[in-house]
Amino acid sequence: MEEIELSFVRSSGPGGQNVNKVNSKAQLRWYPRANTSLPPDVRDRFLARYATTLTVEGAVVLSSQQHRDQPSNTADCLEKLRAMIAAVALPPRRRKKTRPGRGAIERRLERKRATSDRKRDRRRSYD
Repeated sequence: MEEIELSFVRSSGPGGQNVNKVNSKAQLRWYPRANTSLPPDVRDRFLARYATTLTVEGAVVLSSQQHRDQPSNTADCLEKLRAMIAAVALPPRRRKKTRPGRGAIERRLERKRATSDRKRDRRRSYD
């Protein structure tokens, strides 16, 4: 948990008198480049996929203010981070090159012939 910085600020939006005095919004700050617990390939995929969400310092900043208490918002932030890491945990599957079958090729050529015939029949003949 020492790689993750948590801070709490006041939530926005409605909430009555309580919203002005309770710091229930959780902000999570995590530096993936300095992380040592992730395998290097997972870290590289994370940095490539979420490069646009990183701050200038290289931190991922997540926040949650869905709940009215700090522990729930903290858990929500951690769950968001888990979901981001899980999305890049497995390497993408390699695409297997395939070729169209004989029937698909014949159907495509038949459609091309039909379109060509249709357009040829539209032309005006000068006979």
